[in-house]
Amino acid sequence: MICVEIDELVPCLIDNETGEVVETEVIRIKRASFLSKYNKKTDWYVNWADLLKENEVYAIVLKGTVAIQGLIALRPDDNMRAVFITWMVAAPHNNPEISSQKRYNGLGGHLFAIAAKRSDDFGYDGATTGFAANQELMQHYCSTFNAEAICMLHPYQIFIPEEEGAKIQEVYNYDWTDEVI
Repeated sequence: MICVEIDELVPCLIDNETGEVVETEVIRIKRASFLSKYNKKTDWYVNWADLLKENEVYAIVLKGTVAIQGLIALRPDDNMRAVFITWMVAAPHNNPEISSQKRYNGLGGHLFAIAAKRSDDFGYDGATTGFAANQELMQHYCSTFNAEAICMLHPYQIFIPEEEGAKIQEVYNYDWTDEVI
């Protein structure tokens, strides 16, 4: 389920308190023990440790830290020739549905850029698909990223074609680390 809003398309995160640009990194998470604290009880919508069984999980962190700002679980989908986004969420302090004052802007686009990058890595040229949490978010992704509402497997299924995936990646400036947690 894709549960993030696209508030700004900015190369890095923007600290809402200071207006400063904050550099980010992408870290792959492979340890269920690390992800066990990211679950429904702590406002992460789902038990992220369970997602490791069939997905790759990545975190957007502040550069030089493991301060997670958002998580994405994804997997290759050969039938769609795209990366399937299983789950995508902002950290509770970046989620306007949970926090009255989001800490950082720019997170949603960063997470989509990770999916598009992994799509490239799998040979799908940036194409991604997944299920938006609701119709409003589906329409938001269609207008922001020129996603297509394909609604094949789910009423809010979207598909972001290759060209649009490439455009998303061009916006973002983050480091992919070799670090794995």
